[in-house]
Amino acid sequence: MARPLDVLMVGTGEYTTGFVGGGQSGSDKKVGVVGLSLFDLRRRGKVGKLSMVGTSGNKFPAIREHLKKNITQYYNGLDTSFDSFPAIEERDPEAYKTAIDALSPGDAITIFTPDPTHYPIALYAIQKKIHVMITKPAVKSLEEHQHLIAEATKHNVFVYVEHHKRYDPAYADARNRAVCGELGEFNYFYSYMSQPKSQLETFKAWAGKDSDISYYLNSHHVDVCESMVPEYRPTKVTASASTGTATDLGCVAETEDTITLLVDWVKKDGSGRRATGVYTASWTAPQKAGVHSNQYFHFMGSRGEVRINQAKRGYDVTTDEAGLMWYNPFYMKYAPDEEGNFAGQGGYGYVSFEKFLDGCSAVNEGRKKIEDLDRSGLPTLANTIATGAILEAGRRSLDEKRSVEIVEEGGKWSLK
Repeated sequence: MARPLDVLMVGTGEYTTGFVGGGQSGSDKKVGVVGLSLFDLRRRGKVGKLSMVGTSGNKFPAIREHLKKNITQYYNGLDTSFDSFPAIEERDPEAYKTAIDALSPGDAITIFTPDPTHYPIALYAIQKKIHVMITKPAVKSLEEHQHLIAEATKHNVFVYVEHHKRYDPAYADARNRAVCGELGEFNYFYSYMSQPKSQLETFKAWAGKDSDISYYLNSHHVDVCESMVPEYRPTKVTASASTGTATDLGCVAETEDTITLLVDWVKKDGSGRRATGVYTASWTAPQKAGVHSNQYFHFMGSRGEVRINQAKRGYDVTTDEAGLMWYNPFYMKYAPDEEGNFAGQGGYGYVSFEKFLDGCSAVNEGRKKIEDLDRSGLPTLANTIATGAILEAGRRSLDEKRSVEIVEEGGKWSLK
């Protein structure tokens, strides 16, 4: 049996550790997702050594204390140890290179950092023959997306985009019904996803400067739609945005509050069948909405439709401190089991990490090739290229105040 993979976590913020701005996050990810999942996967023998890299070593003592208090002491002594880069008292924006150099070919990294940094970090790892998980969006441009595909193929590396909504049981069931033809031909898709204004404080270092809410949230539902209609491709994107709230809260002038993408889709078989997708994302929702993320969509086909609201799942919790809340244990189940152990292995956030690691192991052991993983329906780079095209076209549409066409010829994608 091959040795467990050593895994490097790139990025030390909310999604990795639940540690933000010197303390525990105020969101629903108070102990993060990446670290907790990988600590448990190490306990289960699927992960070997763990390491973490940020830009400043000064954060790590507080992060370790946070993880010890809120994970180790909460989940029956779950081991939260990890190697860290850079060293205490050091600041190094390129510390990820030193951390990746400490791995061996066939090991893996997770990238949960601001969007513009995904490409250089992923490329460096791929060229070192390290498998890569990138949080969505994979990268910000089609050019970068396609270059990473070429490099991953060259170096036989598995690159996985962390589109965890594919594993939400309701979303997965809807996708399967669409793909098998039960709902008929694709006709219309509408989605909405939002987070409260407090996220603009969490993301103040990059919000509106380095990326936007469409890249951050619309990426979920654009990918879900792409995965439901593999026989269709997008041809044109027209974007619209509202502004004012984020800037009132101190964000840079170019920060949009809510972005909507109107997307034209066409069937690939030349039949002329067309469909419409509308994808809306906002990070200026009310603070006390009872949910951290509102998320729902409506898919209509020629023979049926599905409507999913995954914000309120028939499960509500009321406390004196928080008031009425609709939690989502189907994503990450944070409450321990009867013996005090972490019990969230079935959550679709956790499942996403396990599927990535299983894919890495299958490639390392020669049981599967990269093209096999592409055919399996996992959110690989090859299986998310239309999503990348739509997101970049949306950004260009806003910047240039025009509709943007998406062109695909002989496997090569471009915008015009």
